[in-house]
Amino acid sequence: MIVPRGFSNQDVGVFGLARTGISAARALVAGGATVYAWDDGEAARRAVRELGARVLAMESWPWDRLAALILSPGVPLTHPAPHAVVDMAHAHAVPVIGDMELFAREMLAAAAEGSAAPVIAVTGTNGKSTTTALIGHILSGCGYAAEIGGNIGKPVLDLNPPGLRSAYVLEVSSYQIGLSPGLKPEAAVLTNISPDHLDRHGSMENYAAVKARLLEQTSRAGTVCIGIDDTYSAAIHSRFAAQNGPEAIPISVGKVLGRGVFVIDGILYDAQASNAARIMDLRAAAHLPGAHNWQNAALAYAATRGLVPNRQAIADAIANFPGLPHRIEEVGRIGKVRFINDSKATNADAAERALQCFTDVFWIAGGRAKEGGIESLRPLFPRIRKAYLIGEAAEEFARTLKDVPHELCGTLAKAVTAAAHDAESSKAASPVVLLSPACASFDQFRDYEQRGDAFRALVQQLSANPVREAS
Repeated sequence: MIVPRGFSNQDVGVFGLARTGISAARALVAGGATVYAWDDGEAARRAVRELGARVLAMESWPWDRLAALILSPGVPLTHPAPHAVVDMAHAHAVPVIGDMELFAREMLAAAAEGSAAPVIAVTGTNGKSTTTALIGHILSGCGYAAEIGGNIGKPVLDLNPPGLRSAYVLEVSSYQIGLSPGLKPEAAVLTNISPDHLDRHGSMENYAAVKARLLEQTSRAGTVCIGIDDTYSAAIHSRFAAQNGPEAIPISVGKVLGRGVFVIDGILYDAQASNAARIMDLRAAAHLPGAHNWQNAALAYAATRGLVPNRQAIADAIANFPGLPHRIEEVGRIGKVRFINDSKATNADAAERALQCFTDVFWIAGGRAKEGGIESLRPLFPRIRKAYLIGEAAEEFARTLKDVPHELCGTLAKAVTAAAHDAESSKAASPVVLLSPACASFDQFRDYEQRGDAFRALVQQLSANPVREAS
């Protein structure tokens, strides 16, 4: 655990007690702070009470004494309107920050004491979890004690404190960026930008500006690695390339760059210093299929070059990356049918990446729809043998699919059974049952991980009863 010592003997509020809130409360108490905490969930309140926090409704907090409000990233900071606790903090001139800011301040203190550790921060709409995990995998394979967390895996304060050869690789969501003004990574990665979470940011321009803010906070002596294959990210790269700040490295898939890192026909090239050097064939990386994963690999390569001078060592680590759960993850094979768990695809852009990897797709989609629905996926409809629609978005998606065969299943269990039966009965040689919902999970599941775990369990149940017997 990383213990924030800067609030010792001070009063601090923690609002929102999901995993990052509980982590922050635990760490603050360990650092000697008096913590006032609240969440609507009784179980969460009980958990922090057992940690030593004082559980009180926010109206009863000693606002005139609070040194900071630690806000859960799930609580609105600005849009669609600030939560009441944010308004109360502003009224009492209490700084509003997040657990990532507590980490950043502790890293600054550690650096002053001579125990600095490099930080690589990753953000973007899609691909950030895979890129974060891949960077950590590369560093671990090249002699670093890589600590991986943030918006993926462990909350940042649950990571180990800096030690010999430590390096931190953090996934940072757009919500966390606004709560972390002191986070100054040595390298920052922007994967891509497409419409997402607009209810929390108000507009695409605001959303892109928040993503760019992480790059702006990067150490001037560091690097920013930017995927330039979308309009918003390309504009951000152009701005950074023209500034006297951290080195801006462009990354592209399908476009030859005079300077930067790029992928052509699956081959990764490095043209940062001189003529383009062939690094590796990314098609050898079995758990990084598709052009979107080639972008993730190129970004991870660029982000780690400052710490790992051996290009071949990076290439070897990319090739043996084991992949992540819920990201185009094969969870079973029954007869000729493959079952792919891509529950992390919570928007259409992410689902597009999965659909591009397969033909003869029996597609399970739906949940709580994002703005724009699945209209952008229309060019990929010919790959879909049939769609099985679940959750709140089912009827909306059915209207978009129109003549594409589809079935309103409602629940994931019904969709898996129907899709498995139809795939096995089809004439396709290698059919794929693909869960790539293009939706948030919150209408039926706690999060995308629970949805993906449910899919895996359903496939395991089917394995005990051959698909051809399903009805």
